[in-house]
Amino acid sequence: MKVCKFGGTSMANAETINKVKDIILADDTRKFIVVSAPGKRDKSDIKVTDLLYQAYDEQQIKGDCKETLDKVRGRFESLCKNLNLDLDINPYIDEIEKRMPTSKSADYAASRGEYLAGLVMAKVLNFKFVDAAEIIKFNSEGVFENELSNDLIKRLKDEKGGVVIPGFYGRMPDKNIKTFTRGGSDFTGALIARGVNASLYENWTDVNGFSVSDPRIVKNAKSMASLTYEELRELSYMGASVLHPDSIFPVKVEGIPIQIKNTFEPDNVGTIITKGLQNNDKPIVTGIAGRKSNTSVLLKKPMMNNEVGFARKVLSVFERRGISIEHLPTGIDTMSIVFSKALSKEEECQLIEGLKIAVNPSHIEIEKELALIAIVGHGMASTKGTAAKVFTALANNDINIRLIDQGSSELNIIVGVEDSDFENAINSIYRAFYN
Repeated sequence: MKVCKFGGTSMANAETINKVKDIILADDTRKFIVVSAPGKRDKSDIKVTDLLYQAYDEQQIKGDCKETLDKVRGRFESLCKNLNLDLDINPYIDEIEKRMPTSKSADYAASRGEYLAGLVMAKVLNFKFVDAAEIIKFNSEGVFENELSNDLIKRLKDEKGGVVIPGFYGRMPDKNIKTFTRGGSDFTGALIARGVNASLYENWTDVNGFSVSDPRIVKNAKSMASLTYEELRELSYMGASVLHPDSIFPVKVEGIPIQIKNTFEPDNVGTIITKGLQNNDKPIVTGIAGRKSNTSVLLKKPMMNNEVGFARKVLSVFERRGISIEHLPTGIDTMSIVFSKALSKEEECQLIEGLKIAVNPSHIEIEKELALIAIVGHGMASTKGTAAKVFTALANNDINIRLIDQGSSELNIIVGVEDSDFENAINSIYRAFYN
């Protein structure tokens, strides 16, 4: 039994939805279908979810959202007409317009793209529609209820026919809708796969799986036939955007493989993601990913290594300001704290003052425009000279390394370079391992 999630590009118009239909009906083990809201039909188009966010903003500003919501209405009316569906979508959109003034946040509006797409897809397939609000639960604080949701999802396992479930959202005890972060339909799909104990979680998108590096940066980057959960987590977190990084956890617990497939090239094998390595001749470096615009705070203080609680005091300053730490390279008398949150000038001053009070460093320096690049692969731990190869490639291309950090598992090496060197650095590292 398979769980299949289809992204926004796959749901963009009648033609793509018919491709989805053909894929699902070609394999009767594809029983549970999770859908995203329709994406862009062309480069000038607007995603349905973005239209719904606009509708919410329009409601807040003007007290009415009819103008923008009519664009959503037209989009779904067109879908139903072109798919020859016996489905009147208007009562559902009327209900959205009715409830919009009472929405406490944008979550309800944002979730309706998936909800409407689910109704359409269920009608196309003649599958049962199950509202995600009935099985995906959040507590009153908006925190995802893992065990409760899993118990509710398990009940779907005995459904005789196919089931369509909207991704991206669930419901709180007060009946208000709560969404996951962008890309959260991937997470919904993984939750369904775990709950029904699927043999495979297929994630259908518009690319042939994962590339070793971003093809927008590295031309003709090679594809990865296989990845481990750990490698995927590292690459997703560092910017490889094919799959939501949190979607790994539910399936990892049960050891359910994830397969990334292309809706527009369904015969392509894509990328399989599993717990362990798939073959013995796996490349040293599986993937290279990164992201720009990070900030580093450098602290210097003589004998700080002998000061008990020094790191805790430093981190508590960041915690109080709601700053999540990305990396923490340290030396005997130095510590760098790397984070991605953008700070205003006033917030920077408050952070510096807080650090002075907490640990009284001899020197504080803030560096911006820092790009972090992760070089990931299980083969790195057992291969001599991997780090040297990375550093040589950067040096030969006149790229200065501002930060080096290696994970304790030796699964990845992270280097920091200037934002302006980011694309050149990615290409240099890629060429060093994939000539």
